[in-house]
Amino acid sequence: IMEDGTDVSLSIAQIVQRLRGSHLHSQLERQAKDCLHRPEIKLESLKEDVRSFLRASGWEKRLQNAVYRELQLPQCHPTAPAEHLKEPLAYMRKAQASWEKRVLKSLNSMSTELGVPLARMRPAGEQKDLTNKWNEMGTDEPDLSRFRPVYAPKDFLEVLISLRNPNHDSSEDMTVKSHWGLIQVPLNIRDIPQLRQAYSELNLNNGQLGIDDHAHVHPAACMCPHGSVVVEQDSAAAQQYSRRGCPTGLRSDLWALILNSTNQPQDVMHYEQLKAGVIQHDLLVDYLIYKVSSSLVLLCFSRDTAVLEHFKYNSATPPKSYVHGKVGNEEFAVLYPPNGVIPFHGFSMYVAPLCFLYNEPSKLYSVFREMYIRYFFRLHSISSSPSGIVALCLQFERLLQAHLPQLFYHLRQIEAQPLRIAFKWMVRAFSGYLSTDQLLLLWDRILGYDSLEVVAVLAAAVFAFRAENLMEVTSLASAEAVLADLSTLKVMPLIQIFLFATAI
Repeated sequence: IMEDGTDVSLSIAQIVQRLRGSHLHSQLERQAKDCLHRPEIKLESLKEDVRSFLRASGWEKRLQNAVYRELQLPQCHPTAPAEHLKEPLAYMRKAQASWEKRVLKSLNSMSTELGVPLARMRPAGEQKDLTNKWNEMGTDEPDLSRFRPVYAPKDFLEVLISLRNPNHDSSEDMTVKSHWGLIQVPLNIRDIPQLRQAYSELNLNNGQLGIDDHAHVHPAACMCPHGSVVVEQDSAAAQQYSRRGCPTGLRSDLWALILNSTNQPQDVMHYEQLKAGVIQHDLLVDYLIYKVSSSLVLLCFSRDTAVLEHFKYNSATPPKSYVHGKVGNEEFAVLYPPNGVIPFHGFSMYVAPLCFLYNEPSKLYSVFREMYIRYFFRLHSISSSPSGIVALCLQFERLLQAHLPQLFYHLRQIEAQPLRIAFKWMVRAFSGYLSTDQLLLLWDRILGYDSLEVVAVLAAAVFAFRAENLMEVTSLASAEAVLADLSTLKVMPLIQIFLFATAI
């Protein structure tokens, strides 16, 4: 039994079962069979010789990385109710289900009002035209003036603000009673002493990429000289290395390694199949993502049924639509869009920074998909997860209240609640707000610590950095003006100073 109460044998059984159906398993079997014809494989030591061959040829390391990836995903006792893996708190599940109905209603209303079907087969001529212009998409999109976002982050925030635990008496809980923020649900979040311990590698005595950039050697080079982590293809070591920042030249390889995104021939073929799906069928959700440079990746993403796998541990449920004229008849219900994810205003910002790291479309796609199913889905789902958006909002408010109570109280008094400003940053993991180089340094730490918690820490640190100016403002509009431009901020000094430079 592990410290968190997880039965290791159950976890191993689950992982073995999942890997048995993978392409890696069939590759390992084929390699093991093929090596039997090699002269160094002896019958009397068959088992050990085959293992030695798989180890020497790199297959053992691939298997270790695949197991490590599975360990990063939530595990559950096989007899536990499925909804408990998705979300243990009933009121959170209810709120998420209600939100999903609202979003789907908005999408269906748009379809009806505009007379645009949710999905249609493209005529042969249109398919040919789209194939020829594939690489120009995003610059030559159709007229999008009639299409509005299904929802914006501020709509989602209002839902989170209204969350209440019906079984919790806040009058008896001083932590909730004294909380001046907008989020009023009791979740376990870490305070600053706990964060200092959890993020000890970020302390002021440790070198960091993002601060010590002029050093010729990575500050953690003693752990990983000359990029040997990449050479050795070790996911766990790459993740540990990423905690103190990835060198620009190694970042794309390190992230792919952490995410176990191998870009094998079958991955390239899968991307091509998704592309063919985009060419064959036109979806209404396409019009919500056409205007961005990363639209090709997102169009393919919307068709990818492999994304549905993450709904096993996502509090959300993939939305359904019905064949025309069969509304309400479950026999004619289909998941829509095929990946189960309805994009919202700003959704493209989850993939945009990756375009600076990967030129090959299939590689870019596989890294983005893995980032989404590990992290980004939590930013627009209602859940009690420590990396979920509700916990991040509460963490941000509590950190700011503990660190700068006078500022928090001042902003609250002038009806400029800090969360109303910071929410848009957090729901996008700061993409589109920081300069690209600084954003990538932040995402290094998300991957390194396998958590989005650092996003809430940075949001609080930004307020602390601009505290003097914010104490002078008299309205929400003027507070927003002070925090309108984050493009000059340096991520790592802000986080380090906020967590480690002051005693609370």
